[in-house]
Amino acid sequence: MHSHHHSEGHSHHGHHHGHSHEVGHGRAFAIGIALNLGFVIIEAGYGFWAGSMALLSDAGHNLSDVLGLAIAWGAAILAKRAPNERYTYGLRSSSILAAFLNALLLMVAVGGIVWESVQRLIEPAPVMAGTIMVVAGIGIVVNGFTALLFMSGHHDLNIRGAFLHMVADAAVSLGVVLGGLAILWTGATWIDPVLSLVIAAVIVWGTWGLLKQSLRLSLHGVPSGITIAEVKEMLARRAGVARVHHVHVWAISTTQTALTAHLVMPGGHPGDHFLAETQHELKERFGIDHTTLQIEIHAPGHHDHGGECPLDHAHEDHSHEGHPHGHGESHLSP
Repeated sequence: MHSHHHSEGHSHHGHHHGHSHEVGHGRAFAIGIALNLGFVIIEAGYGFWAGSMALLSDAGHNLSDVLGLAIAWGAAILAKRAPNERYTYGLRSSSILAAFLNALLLMVAVGGIVWESVQRLIEPAPVMAGTIMVVAGIGIVVNGFTALLFMSGHHDLNIRGAFLHMVADAAVSLGVVLGGLAILWTGATWIDPVLSLVIAAVIVWGTWGLLKQSLRLSLHGVPSGITIAEVKEMLARRAGVARVHHVHVWAISTTQTALTAHLVMPGGHPGDHFLAETQHELKERFGIDHTTLQIEIHAPGHHDHGGECPLDHAHEDHSHEGHPHGHGESHLSP
């Protein structure tokens, strides 16, 4: 006998976040893209006029961030698409891909900054420090303001990626301003590329976590903050549960987590109240929004879940491990 329970609490949870931030973040993306695109044009123009490779490379960096914002905005819109027969979770996972692409773009931009900084260390070039300071100062205002627009979205990896992009840009602009000031005081042109290398290291330090986390989620890894052992222990402690197996936890999106698990309950099906309580505890303790539990009733005397479980056939223990919802059909077995 197989039974399954889909917790519907996840939909209300997800919609709550969506409505509370949907308007603000939609506007934030539109304003952020418009402001930064305008600044890229201004910065590139002054870069050519002042003969400053620093401003030109920073303009390229900011352009990559405009693309990153566009990707993140597109993912935020796609994440709200309703599920259908082809995409049964909707397109929520697009927010994970966007966070990953955002982190990659930032790493590529940092690579450009490092390359340019090394080149300028090898071949120092005269710098119009005053012009650089003014333009970079505008960059601090533009990027700082855009970052503030995304401050409230720290719970969403995709929005957090956009926020980090803008903070990184503001830091780069601040570094350029300080570098220009130091050059005005000392006349030492090497200050600018050295400062750029330091800022690049800070950006990589901050982005590495985002890259690792988004890559883990895109590979259906367990989201940070959740330990499978603790989840199994919690399920095993529930009244009537003899054994727990086939536990999978993965991210549906950057804000929602799903779980599937098989519970061996020799005493019989515990009823909907048990399932609802278990789902509620999983939500409260681990933030798991979408829970599917399969109840298995084994004959007395069985000490493992051998032939009783439809997933336990030759090689199944290995082949299903990397596919958290690849065995969804088994949950629908009568």
